[in-house]
Amino acid sequence: MASAVAWRLYMAGLRTIFMMEIAAPLAVRREVSFCEAVHDGSKTVEGVEALRASGVEQFRAIHAAGKIAVTVDPQWNTLRKIRPDVLVDAILAKKNLGICKEEAGLVIGLGPGFVAGEDVHFAIETNRGHHLGRIYRPAPQSPTPVSRGRLKASPSSVC
Repeated sequence: MASAVAWRLYMAGLRTIFMMEIAAPLAVRREVSFCEAVHDGSKTVEGVEALRASGVEQFRAIHAAGKIAVTVDPQWNTLRKIRPDVLVDAILAKKNLGICKEEAGLVIGLGPGFVAGEDVHFAIETNRGHHLGRIYRPAPQSPTPVSRGRLKASPSSVC
């Protein structure tokens, strides 16, 4: 899921992308996952290449080459060194592992466990079916979150 989001952002013209991974990434479809760069040093998915970076110092060179940077950082320490414009949590842990909307100008959470307007700016439904890809956003007229399927959102907050 994270690779699909990174690929789509890249194709939309956002070229300064970095991904944080665990040392032994979990992926169902490894041939279409940038996490393979952790093991192989690079991975190309549908014409977009990602390179492993040993730290923030390498990001600039990787981005200058027009590629996505992938770094092993399970504790998200990279966020203490740089403040991204957009942060997408695509861990799919079925709960929020600690992300908050103050970590970037725009914070988006994929999957259940996020509350749009509280811990993320927007939450995206990842469950297969009719609501896949639905965007949940905060509704300023209602401060109390209600349950809508797997994600929490305020009334009238579904795009």
